[in-house]
Amino acid sequence: MNKKAITSSPINQLASNRWSPRAFLDKPVETEKIISLFEAARWSPSGGNEQPWRFIIGRDQDESWQKIFATLNEGNQEWNDHVPVLILAIGYKISSWDGNVSGYFQYDTGQSVAHLSIEAMNQGLHVHQMGGFSAVMAIELFDIPETCEPLTVISIGYIGNPEILSEKLKQRELLERKRKGLDEMVFSGKFGEPAQIINVK
Repeated sequence: MNKKAITSSPINQLASNRWSPRAFLDKPVETEKIISLFEAARWSPSGGNEQPWRFIIGRDQDESWQKIFATLNEGNQEWNDHVPVLILAIGYKISSWDGNVSGYFQYDTGQSVAHLSIEAMNQGLHVHQMGGFSAVMAIELFDIPETCEPLTVISIGYIGNPEILSEKLKQRELLERKRKGLDEMVFSGKFGEPAQIINVK
């Protein structure tokens, strides 16, 4: 299934083809591909080179997979029951520079997951990130220390047929992809004032 973004300016194919499906094949993901995803995350930008991202991976319904799945809310469990790879993304909160909570550990962890997502496209895989999970349960199940914060759960696999989804989710899967215009997010002069470059044709 192809849901290529209709962009206002040319962008690279991996980014334009990236989207977040719910229909995944019940097919294992090769170990070497998973390692490549983590390698891409490892080399993402990092403020002060602190590299605050941490990951817990569950594969093919092993014990870690079952624990991550248990943290998902009911709506996300509905379509994740056969996703081959589940990853819990965690941010290490404490800055090595001053010992205080870092102001950008969440930002950097998000960047690492973005790099992982693009590499997934490069490997023929798709990623769906979820905020609908219990961080409290994740902390308990995985004995995560107070210095860390669970931030998101990530589904990874080969894209499947939307027909496997419930009717409600299938309709969401088939919806056209939409984004706000650049004039709503790129400003100049003051906040909310569209940058003049956006109107340049």
